[in-house]
Amino acid sequence: MATPAAILIAGPTASGKSALALALAQKLGGVILNADAMQVYRDLRIITARPTPEDEARVPHRLYGHVEAGEDYSVGRYLLDAAAALAEARRAGWLPILVGGTGLYFKALTQGLAGVPPIPAALRAAVRARLAAEGPAALHAELAARDPAMAARLAPADRQRMARALEVVLATGRSLADWHREARPPVIEAHAAAAIFLAPERAALYARIDVRFDAMLAAGALEEARALAGRALDPLLPAMKAHGVPWLIRHLAGEMTLEAAATQAKLDTRHYAKRQMTWFRTQLPQWRWVKPEEAERAILTACLATA
Repeated sequence: MATPAAILIAGPTASGKSALALALAQKLGGVILNADAMQVYRDLRIITARPTPEDEARVPHRLYGHVEAGEDYSVGRYLLDAAAALAEARRAGWLPILVGGTGLYFKALTQGLAGVPPIPAALRAAVRARLAAEGPAALHAELAARDPAMAARLAPADRQRMARALEVVLATGRSLADWHREARPPVIEAHAAAAIFLAPERAALYARIDVRFDAMLAAGALEEARALAGRALDPLLPAMKAHGVPWLIRHLAGEMTLEAAATQAKLDTRHYAKRQMTWFRTQLPQWRWVKPEEAERAILTACLATA
């Protein structure tokens, strides 16, 4: 088998993806491209377990910490950024190694995405302000008047997606459903990539999640949360919903003990890991599932078995 055009490494949080990507990049002359929706935020290095500065100095890393926490970074923007990073890798002769736990990123990379144009920041802010002031029912009623197709799909309780649908129709005059029918092409040919999903044993994964969160606290995660809380950002922003952030902010506000916040953060992370495994199993069933301890050898065997 020839060396793949790209290596795609996914898996639940705390499954060892970053360490595997680093080892492969060193052995294969690769560049590591982030495919995790939280690790794009520069304000969340510790609490999202981004690669350390030392690891980033060992091999090229791209798409980590390049977005400010006040931005609502979308899958569409990620796809554009990833395409630019892949083009850079090709020019430099690097093997792209994409690693992360965000299934929508990998699906967009290999299957394409609807080409919704950028929404003006002022309009986005206005819709979010109305959502907070008027409540979801009022916005859903307006969505039903302007875009009945999307309103029928989305319940008022689905606040973020409902607000997104209203933003799109206000900005473009077209339904989000229409944009979804005009898919952007993939930037990675799925058949030319080696795609694996790390599948650790459930008990071992949960233990790693707990140990890792304790290590994050020791490394300064609470200070990261304190800095975010001090900025009074919209709680609906993705960065404000990173695992652990809402609970740590509640602790800082005096609503709960640090121990209770950590317990809830660990529980949320466990639930998220379970959802990640379910999502990949149903949405990207063609991916190869491997035990973390077997993944490096499996990929190297495939990459080095060149005639």
